[in-house]
Amino acid sequence: MSRPKPDPLSADACRGFYADILHFLRKRTDNASDAADMTQDVFTQWLDYRDRAKVEQPRAFLFQMARNLLRDHWRKQQVRRSVHADSADAPTEAVTDEQNEPMAAALRIQRLEQLKEVLAELSPRRREALMLHRFEGLSQAQIATRMGISTSMVEKHIAFALLHCKRRLQPDPGTEQSQ
Repeated sequence: MSRPKPDPLSADACRGFYADILHFLRKRTDNASDAADMTQDVFTQWLDYRDRAKVEQPRAFLFQMARNLLRDHWRKQQVRRSVHADSADAPTEAVTDEQNEPMAAALRIQRLEQLKEVLAELSPRRREALMLHRFEGLSQAQIATRMGISTSMVEKHIAFALLHCKRRLQPDPGTEQSQ
């Protein structure tokens, strides 16, 4: 009678690897919650990996997964910085293009700043799901795969993020909008 091959990572080994990977990512990111999210993503990907039994050095494999996620994180940060830089430049161009309508340009700049503030209030996971869906055009299934969560969770993240944005960006009922 043949025994099933044991999982290469026991619960104790996972705890040790988790702490090591979390420490590794914390040293390389500017945000402890991003490091924790990426560490969770490493183990989510590990659990989804079909050939775990064939991995001879699980610790090295997990650290390579962490490095890959870290590289993706840095790329996203770079894109976000360039988007923020572009949006900071865009209002200047709008004012130049709309010299006859400086008030409209000023309102547009103000609205963009409000949107940036509201997006910054979201949790990192909700913000990421919303950005991937609205700005990168990914489907909820693609986002779920990329983030290592269920499609249902992606739907919840996006719904809560949109609701938060709607509530925060709606004008107060007591104030009148002038045109």
